[in-house]
Amino acid sequence: MSLFIYNSLGRTKEKFEPLHPGIVTMYVCGPTVYGHAHLGHAKSYVSFDVVVRWLRHSGYRVKYVQNITDVGHLTDDADEGEDKIIKQSRLEQTDPMEISQFYTRSFYHDMDRMAILRPNIAPAATAHIPEQIALVEKLIQSGHAYEVNGSVYFSLESFPAYGKLSGRTDQEALQSGIRVETRSEKRHPSDFALWKKADEQHLMKWNAPWSIGYPGWHLECSAMSMKYLGETIDIHGGGMENKFPHHDCEIAQSESVTGKPYVRFWMHNNMVTINGIKMGKSLKNSVNLNEIFKNIDPLVIRFFILQSHYRSQLDYSETAIKASATGLEKLYESQRRLREQNPGSGVFESASFQQRFTDAMNDDFNTPIAIAVLFDFSKSVNTALDRIEGISEASRQKAEAFFDQAGREILGIMLDGGQAGDRGEELNGKRLDGVMDVLLDLRAAARKNKDFSLSDKIRDQLLEIGIEIKDTKEGASWIVKS
Repeated sequence: MSLFIYNSLGRTKEKFEPLHPGIVTMYVCGPTVYGHAHLGHAKSYVSFDVVVRWLRHSGYRVKYVQNITDVGHLTDDADEGEDKIIKQSRLEQTDPMEISQFYTRSFYHDMDRMAILRPNIAPAATAHIPEQIALVEKLIQSGHAYEVNGSVYFSLESFPAYGKLSGRTDQEALQSGIRVETRSEKRHPSDFALWKKADEQHLMKWNAPWSIGYPGWHLECSAMSMKYLGETIDIHGGGMENKFPHHDCEIAQSESVTGKPYVRFWMHNNMVTINGIKMGKSLKNSVNLNEIFKNIDPLVIRFFILQSHYRSQLDYSETAIKASATGLEKLYESQRRLREQNPGSGVFESASFQQRFTDAMNDDFNTPIAIAVLFDFSKSVNTALDRIEGISEASRQKAEAFFDQAGREILGIMLDGGQAGDRGEELNGKRLDGVMDVLLDLRAAARKNKDFSLSDKIRDQLLEIGIEIKDTKEGASWIVKS
């Protein structure tokens, strides 16, 4: 069976074949690094991690790019408001670069704990300002953008196909722009910023032909994806909330420059809810991963996510997590029994399960069905092992190989150790959490008593052994530096 992927652009499943035989170019929108990663990040990056794993298992060389947004993402997700990283740096009374670097390290620390493979390239927006300026210059030269008072805007009227991904028409986009506060210098309310002139107080700014300023949020992904993956890429992933305006704007500015299709397959993961309620900072129900991992094995979170299709909503609750922990342990128990059993004479056939697993993954990466196949396989393994004749060594090796291939290599839920997560490592992790809680309490008491010498000593000595503390209005947090 060939691989079929649901393409958000055509709103249907399409047979996947890469633009260049044997090579897949893939770009996924990365985090804006102004806070710790949360469950929404986990849902997205676990989902696309499995996409990468399956493509590589299928024999493709995957060139995977995932950006780091460290400038230009404003608080209203459009052209108004304050840069999210600058706002956080003001709250924490520090430099924006310190904010972005700390939370970038925190992000990768959490992703590593969930066994998410690192991208081939992880470009930061601030490291690609020249490429973004060059793209703006091309858009101005081709008549798709205009400069006014030092800022540059994309002209929506110059790209009639705007909204083909989200389904919004030009007029709907224009009306959307009218409903929010926009600068009068725009020719049309929904024209979006490519470059913004910075005021004197703005901390993150660069020299450009039009002004000292900073790039618009949408610009970075086009500039960096085309730099590393070419003018047309095979797969672009991100959250459904990014279809409009972010991905619509990416398409407009990219295709206006190249005259070619920007992305062949658009993939969008759905959102996370908490006990049936949409997760969000404004609702104060956003859950940071570093808090979750104090009590829950990161691989249980990964397993929980993969039991839901990437295009389906994921509802987080204590009941669901407990069920996931129990289910994952059952798979590990079957794997342990296989490893420990004495050779018998019975024949156990794994091929049919392998085919069912392959069919599920080729059907738009249907991990819930793939996991159901693993449970059926686990049940059959246990039944065979319970028989007097057991299973032969040849059958055992094939069965164990399937567990390893499906559970570890592809789904990434069954790492070495024979049990969920490797309990020795988990126990050490919980001990470290406990020790850090004690140290942070002591440090908080020292700060309260104005014993800043002791407070700084605790912070500095922890940093020497690779543990970094960050003080925020919500309290102190910490990460292990990679």
